[in-house]
Amino acid sequence: MEKRFFAVMLAGMLPAVMLQAQNDKTGKPETQNLKEVVVTGTRNQTDARHLSMTVSVVDRPAIEGRMQPSLLPVLSEQVPGLFVTSRSLMGYGVSGGAAGGISIRGLAGGSGRMMVLIDGHPQYMGLMGHPIADAYQSFMAQRVEVLRSPASVLYGSNAMGGVINIVTRGMDSEGVKTNVHAGYGSYNTLESEFTTRFRKSRLSGTVSGSYNRTDGHRDNMSFEQYGGYARLGYQLSDAWSVKADADITHFNASQPGAVTALLDDADQRITRGVTSLAVENRYDKTSGAVSVFYNWGHHWINDGHTPGSEPLDYRFKSDDFMTGVNVYQSASLFEGNTITAGFDYFRFGGKAWNDYISGEKEGQRADIVDKQQDEVAGYVSLRQDIGSWLTLNGGLRADHHSDMGTEWIPQAGLAFHLPHAAEVKLSASKGFRYPTIREMYMFPPQNKDLQPEKLWSYELALSQSLMEGRLTYGVNVFYLKGDNLIVTVPRQGATPLNMNTGGVENSGVELQGAWRVSSSFSADANYSYLHMTTPVIASPVHKAYAGGTYTRGRFSLAAGLQYIGSLYTSVASRNTEEQTEDFFLLNMRASYQATGNVAVWLRGENLLAQSYEINAGYPMPRATVMAGINVNF
Repeated sequence: MEKRFFAVMLAGMLPAVMLQAQNDKTGKPETQNLKEVVVTGTRNQTDARHLSMTVSVVDRPAIEGRMQPSLLPVLSEQVPGLFVTSRSLMGYGVSGGAAGGISIRGLAGGSGRMMVLIDGHPQYMGLMGHPIADAYQSFMAQRVEVLRSPASVLYGSNAMGGVINIVTRGMDSEGVKTNVHAGYGSYNTLESEFTTRFRKSRLSGTVSGSYNRTDGHRDNMSFEQYGGYARLGYQLSDAWSVKADADITHFNASQPGAVTALLDDADQRITRGVTSLAVENRYDKTSGAVSVFYNWGHHWINDGHTPGSEPLDYRFKSDDFMTGVNVYQSASLFEGNTITAGFDYFRFGGKAWNDYISGEKEGQRADIVDKQQDEVAGYVSLRQDIGSWLTLNGGLRADHHSDMGTEWIPQAGLAFHLPHAAEVKLSASKGFRYPTIREMYMFPPQNKDLQPEKLWSYELALSQSLMEGRLTYGVNVFYLKGDNLIVTVPRQGATPLNMNTGGVENSGVELQGAWRVSSSFSADANYSYLHMTTPVIASPVHKAYAGGTYTRGRFSLAAGLQYIGSLYTSVASRNTEEQTEDFFLLNMRASYQATGNVAVWLRGENLLAQSYEINAGYPMPRATVMAGINVNF
């Protein structure tokens, strides 16, 4: 199958390369693509045209236009191949019944196969190894860059399927700007946030805060969240700058259990914190940075009990952390060349225990795990332009884990720059994931002898910008195959065991386009088809979205229709049957600029009142409405 896939990719690429060669011979002028600078496909700022992998960018206007306190809903709409699970109109939670699982091309982030970054720093729970969805709030993001294929060369383990990089907000112009957003709506839901940004000469900063809450659309499904973010930067000289930031979020969540297995007192109190310090340099021929970061979390969880039964006599608690150092420097040795060398060090882990609050063990503590692990890596990536029509990309990472030894991670690709602002990209990349502390040492079916998961991904992409950038489109074809995946294996007469016996073989097509029809109207759409040899929960076979925004004077109206087809909420096993969901979601947003500083807004979701589930046993709310104001000064 891999040979057939490569043949199709090369056959699709050949006509475009021949067209480029013919254009070079005739000397006819070509239309240049508009430059889009990204940082996720490489550590330094890079024109996206020169990358051999596709990076989707969701900018600040798109984030603000979605009017959501969480970043993940807008990503689920705007990025083909990416899907995020939900269980309510606000809040994802952790532990049993949790949502916020991020999957990309059939690889689930709940298992640590999709990495979330904040300004290039990894963000995941130090013991469990997965992202914490409620920590990623809209007020902190200037833009979000999503790389939809393995990025392990630059970011190591957990970037097996791809990365979501949240680029935080700053201030480019002199002065002070403040925004206040507030809204209220269905199920006693309140959302509020403020952001103040400033710049004075070489000093700049951002301070943000938020408070969100809801009663939820089911009994015992309340959610409450506090969040704050601060960033301070100083331009030391024309070439050197320093910046520091801190982000903290706390949420209290309750979940009522599946409709077939109700729960009482299933409550969570979660605090997550992030802080980092970076010194950056930027010269004509070289640029780089040294950064340190520290992430931490405290979890308090009551797993609940069935109605009428005795409450649990213990509470699960954990403290986790992740600390790291990133060093990289890029240099242009000669025309068209960029080489980047980097070093990463991560230390992560924590401790977990049960505190007994009643019964025979009242006042006692039962330790579950107290474990730390280290990861140290060096990498080099090379980009070389050949004329104006071809860029070669390559990279290699040596990654050493304190418990599992060393992994070598290669990556290679080509980017063809064609006439009429077209790009053809071909890439092959390896991804991997180390087992988490939970999988190795916590809770049956733990297994301390687990080995890393490994995957190869191949991708062909075509994109083009037409009509001076007013019309853009992209087509991606991919094939990925992985082995050594960790699965829970039943054993006769014994406890099930985590083992490296799983595999994955997925392929698919992703389409996206955007058209700025006029100064008043714009439209965008995307579609992804995913073929899975082995079905995966929370990875839809079909995912489509079409939306448009109309602005006239002080009034703005936006609407989006999303289709999810063959979404697996359960897969066939010894005890369960395969279940899939198909549904349409119609969402609309409207705003009116009442004065120069004040706008009123209205948001409606699931306006077709669809009945559907994303997490099995957790029906989603029917139509919901929110309304509020935005104040800018």
